[in-house]
Amino acid sequence: MRTAPAKNVDEYISTFPKETAKLLQQVRSTVSKAAPKAEETISYGMPAFRYKGKIIVYFAAYKNHVGLYATPAAHTAFEKELSVYKQGKGSVQFPIDQPMPLDLIKRIVKFKVTQQDEPVDNFLAGLSAPAQRALQNNGIKTVKDLSKFTESEVLQLHGIGKTAIPLLQKALKEKGLSFKTEKKQ
Repeated sequence: MRTAPAKNVDEYISTFPKETAKLLQQVRSTVSKAAPKAEETISYGMPAFRYKGKIIVYFAAYKNHVGLYATPAAHTAFEKELSVYKQGKGSVQFPIDQPMPLDLIKRIVKFKVTQQDEPVDNFLAGLSAPAQRALQNNGIKTVKDLSKFTESEVLQLHGIGKTAIPLLQKALKEKGLSFKTEKKQ
């Protein structure tokens, strides 16, 4: 396998056995067609596609699977269809001994492009970059989106700290909204 990080996607794909390379090429082509304005790059040692300055999807090959990394929001949106695959938070493993679910990959990528195209409320401006990414990666781009979550749910997002909560409460209050009420147990 690879010893040094690949300089580009072609180089990355060329380091794998023929059958695995074919699957990677299928994924690459599917992503490229679903997001024609996205740029190919290598990030974290993996092929990735960047759209409007942000990575929308990564993919990588391993011994027994091709991994797709499209953030938790995309995985939540396609939860039912992805449930048949092994997953992590924001990742899914497609076995290499099965056909790649190219239509599903295409729809996930289009979802990510649509997310990037949606306007972002300026309430994110006062937050740290990790907090902004945490909210955006979980589909929270407006104050109205934020109001669909409890304070506890927001605090569980990787990148959100307790210092973000007063800023978020203020943004909600300015729009006459609040965090979703916690369910009593």
